[in-house]
Amino acid sequence: MLVFAESQVPSTKEPNPYMHVFLDAGMGNVLAFFELPDSPEMGRDTNTPEWVQHIAFEVADMEALLDYKTKVEAAGIEVLGPIDHSLFKSIYFYDPNGHRLELAVNTPISQEKMEKIQSLAPAMLEEWDRTKLPPRHTGWLHEKELGSN
Repeated sequence: MLVFAESQVPSTKEPNPYMHVFLDAGMGNVLAFFELPDSPEMGRDTNTPEWVQHIAFEVADMEALLDYKTKVEAAGIEVLGPIDHSLFKSIYFYDPNGHRLELAVNTPISQEKMEKIQSLAPAMLEEWDRTKLPPRHTGWLHEKELGSN
């Protein structure tokens, strides 16, 4: 983690105190957050559904996911899940600044099924682009048994 705090914006020289926090997200990725005490409270994009706007982090295993759920709930924060997404299971909650977070653990899937999912992606994207209706190519993921798709 890196943290910077200044009273003046370096790029614009505008007087505006801030805290800038950089978190290592793994694989060379960094998440950066600002705390702006003199600015109005940040809102969200009201043109996008609330459930769409979130940041997801992978955890090691189901035990870790459930441990995080317990810790977050112990802090008095409401947690949704675990939700079974077939390929992974997730919990969702809001951090103190109002960001929706997802913690997810991958669930086992056969190489054959993963290859099938990957091979279907181009056709699904093409159908979505053309119709804007959800393609059913991978509907079997949410069914109890592998269908004939």
